[in-house]
Amino acid sequence: MKKVLFATNNPGKIREIAPVFAKMGYQLITNQDLTNPPEVNETGRSFQENATLKAHQLANYSQLPTIADDSGLMVDYLNGQPGIYSARYAGEGHNDARNNAKLLAELGGVPEDKRTASFKTVIVFSWPGKFDDDLVVTGEAKGTILTVPEGSDGFGYDPLFYVSDKGKTFASMTAMEKNEVSHRGKAIRALVAALPQWLESVDVNE
Repeated sequence: MKKVLFATNNPGKIREIAPVFAKMGYQLITNQDLTNPPEVNETGRSFQENATLKAHQLANYSQLPTIADDSGLMVDYLNGQPGIYSARYAGEGHNDARNNAKLLAELGGVPEDKRTASFKTVIVFSWPGKFDDDLVVTGEAKGTILTVPEGSDGFGYDPLFYVSDKGKTFASMTAMEKNEVSHRGKAIRALVAALPQWLESVDVNE
């Protein structure tokens, strides 16, 4: 079975799409399956730039077709922040509790109708030696930032991100519910839909 690298250290990220790739004859692996993979410095100014940096560097290193994603929370009242800095909003430690605390502090006293926000994911799929032909897909979810956390599942800002269509936060949803409406779920479905035609157009068997 041919291998595809998902440029992440989080094996949980590949669970949703591994079966789809398996049906097409591809096995998904992560950075944890590589020997001393490079640490990518995410210097891009957008989700797509950061995802592309990861996809290209890991594809070059592994010589495998490589998927990379970048995601973040954009709060309208904060002019789109934390955006690409979502994971390190309160510092470099990627600490969810500190990030959530800082977000709540920044929105202190802001009324509900001005606490609108969106999550965005960009996924880039790169083939070694064919970087001009990257497949890029996106997904977006809209919601509101609560004043107190709700729910115990999920990660990051999930306990604060309330989706009115579901009547609950990401952290209060089942995995299936979240996948229906989440930014990453939408991006993955877009990837799966575009993949067969892209593989044919890139001519990966050259």
